[in-house]
Amino acid sequence: MSIFTLIQAGLLVGGGVFIVMLIRAWLKNRSQEAQTKIIPIGLIGGFANFCDTLGIGSFAIMTAGYKQFKLVDDKVLPGTLNCQCVLATTVQGLIFLTAVNVDPVTLLSLVAAACAGATFGAKIVSGWDRQLIRIVMAMALLVVAGLMLAGQLKLFPIGGTALGLSGWKLAAGIAGNFLFGALMTIGIGLYAPCMTMIYMLGMNPLAAFPVMMCSCAFLSYFSSGGFLLRNRVNTRAALVVAITGPIGVVIAAYLVKSLDMHLLAWLVTGVVLYTSVTMYRSWQKGRKLSPAAANA
Repeated sequence: MSIFTLIQAGLLVGGGVFIVMLIRAWLKNRSQEAQTKIIPIGLIGGFANFCDTLGIGSFAIMTAGYKQFKLVDDKVLPGTLNCQCVLATTVQGLIFLTAVNVDPVTLLSLVAAACAGATFGAKIVSGWDRQLIRIVMAMALLVVAGLMLAGQLKLFPIGGTALGLSGWKLAAGIAGNFLFGALMTIGIGLYAPCMTMIYMLGMNPLAAFPVMMCSCAFLSYFSSGGFLLRNRVNTRAALVVAITGPIGVVIAAYLVKSLDMHLLAWLVTGVVLYTSVTMYRSWQKGRKLSPAAANA
């Protein structure tokens, strides 16, 4: 059995188990959730996962939409968001596994590192000051976006066409994805840092997509399962985005796969710059709160 087949099987099994758990939870809670407005939630979730497939991320978009229109109770919002991303990231992983010929050892190593980071590294990272993480990452991503922009403008060479890593670059990639997996547990997204790292290590920008999507898919099985077991999910909202999310993914995946490498590199640069700005804004908002609330 090849590594790709193993990963595909894992995605299918994880997605299947999640569907069973979600439907059981919905059957138990459907009477209490009957007032949930599924049409606006479905549209927001579909659009957010469209953006997610482009590397922009979905949590911030869904959170903003739900809060603006008061669609999901804050008490169950984290669990609902985690559940809403499961099938979308599963579809993302399955699509890009077949669309991008990434080196299987590199892919498996980086995905395993992200899962290990979320499982074991979270215990360490959870004690870090979240405000410091935000401002450091905002500044680091801004510098990287500047370097990428300089590369795009041919001021100096950056990026590459490799579909795999070896030697010290593979070690650096494993360490980076371990850290990004750990940071996900405190609300720092994996997509933009992973895209940045892969680009800076000289890989084809398209190679970032199967790595980051498979990483997040496997992570989401464990995080969403925990929320479902604790009954901290609006299951009606999660079910509707389980349908509209993958639709948004398929549309966006077609766009990504049809882009040439030059345009894709511009997309990655834009995503990194956008993430830097949003991270800085989160840091600014945190400054207005008490230290305990800012790092919660």
